[in-house]
Amino acid sequence: MESGSQDRNLPASERKLKKARDDGQVSRSEDLSHIAVLGAGALSVLILAPILFERLQQVLSQQLSFNATVVMQPAYMLSRLSDAVAIGLAGCAAFAAIISGAAIAAAVASGGWVQSFKPLAPDFSRINPLSGFGNLFTKKKLLSVLKMSVMTAILFSIAASFLNSGWQSMAALMLQPSGAAIRHLTDWLTSGMGLLLLVVLLAALIDVPLQKFLHMGEMKMSHQEVKEEGKSSDGNPQIKQRIRQKQRELANRSSINAVPKADFVVMNPTHFAVAVRYDEKTMNAPQVISKGADLLAMKIRDVAKHHAIPVLQSPMLARALYAHAELDRDIPASLFTAVAQVVAYVYRLRAALRGDGPMPGDVPQPFVPPELDPLSKTIAATPV
Repeated sequence: MESGSQDRNLPASERKLKKARDDGQVSRSEDLSHIAVLGAGALSVLILAPILFERLQQVLSQQLSFNATVVMQPAYMLSRLSDAVAIGLAGCAAFAAIISGAAIAAAVASGGWVQSFKPLAPDFSRINPLSGFGNLFTKKKLLSVLKMSVMTAILFSIAASFLNSGWQSMAALMLQPSGAAIRHLTDWLTSGMGLLLLVVLLAALIDVPLQKFLHMGEMKMSHQEVKEEGKSSDGNPQIKQRIRQKQRELANRSSINAVPKADFVVMNPTHFAVAVRYDEKTMNAPQVISKGADLLAMKIRDVAKHHAIPVLQSPMLARALYAHAELDRDIPASLFTAVAQVVAYVYRLRAALRGDGPMPGDVPQPFVPPELDPLSKTIAATPV
């Protein structure tokens, strides 16, 4: 059992947050959307209503005026009706555009812009009554219910207080001229709507960080999820090892072109081949410029013989260089002495071929530390 590892107490990683955003899961504040829609609607009504009423008044005055031409040609009535409908549709379209823009702006402000169609995809698990009943008792739902209850109580108390304080003045409007009464009634309704919008605005200022906090709480990860994400992001170790092995093989194959520059090649005697080069003027130590195994080793040997490069049989040194030396890098310091013996032998061999000295004896078999020989490790690991 690993119940402890399943406790979601670790902050969400950037990768999980990005995946959640791609799935359309971001923090959204309903109260911010409410204040945006209500505020934009109220402002649009205050701004557009006088213009729209003026246009409608003009249209009605035209619609209700008749003459002999209109009576004799009823098609004029259809033209007037289409003008009135156009004005009404234009007002509705302007109002809907303002409300839609406010709703979109509020959603982007609370959770950012998300380009994802996954939330629109059908999800039949949402109609499961058991899971739906369980979601009613989540922390987010309980906080939402508590918040709405508090807001409802505050709004009702403010509305009751406002109506109680303005009841007498509203009753006195009956004694005032109609124009002044309408203006007073409009101001009274505007101030009442302003108070309600102020309450919703305060709730939105609290709800935006609250929704972000709840969303980050839902995105928390367990220790097991962090481990699995690390594995998936870093990749399977076995696959990565195979990729590195393939890369080394490709590098070794491409290094065959460097064999003609080698000073000598050491082999074991058919499985491994390593080409070594040393220039005392430009190098601090000998370097392996090409290496290969099996068929690649035979190719290195053939290229070396074709260019009259000495090919020496030194099994332990060949295995050690193949396992521990990198291409175009200095050989390991622990193999300096062994390689130096072979380099000295090659120098004497070249001098003898030029007629500057006697022919050297047998190829030296330098000492290689057992821990650097892969074959020694394999034998030591084999159970008796």
